Amino acid sequence: MPRFLLKSTYTVEGLEGLVNDGGTKRAEAVRSTIEASGGRMESMHFSFDDDDTYVLCELPDHKTAAALAIAIRAAGGLHVRVTPVLTAAEVDEATRVKADYQPPGA
Repeated sequence: MPRFLLKSTYTVEGLEGLVNDGGTKRAEAVRSTIEASGGRMESMHFSFDDDDTYVLCELPDHKTAAALAIAIRAAGGLHVRVTPVLTAAEVDEATRVKADYQPPGA
């Protein structure tokens, strides 16, 4: 299954919910949502940088990842960005694929 990094920032309302629920309850809610989408959460971390949370997960496909991001944004409380990520082995496979490419001006 493809892996994705979900980076999110809380809105004011989302932060109020986090204060009420706590981090553990939030992480379980995220895990349940991902699993209901047919995926698996590998890890979730909270931060105090530009992003408030980082979730590494597997999802069935890019369409599912987009649907999840749309549902999260539409519900409010979070601004989320989804980044597809590759394992080292997947990069190894990609480097063996020969693509025909002509750079601009060549």
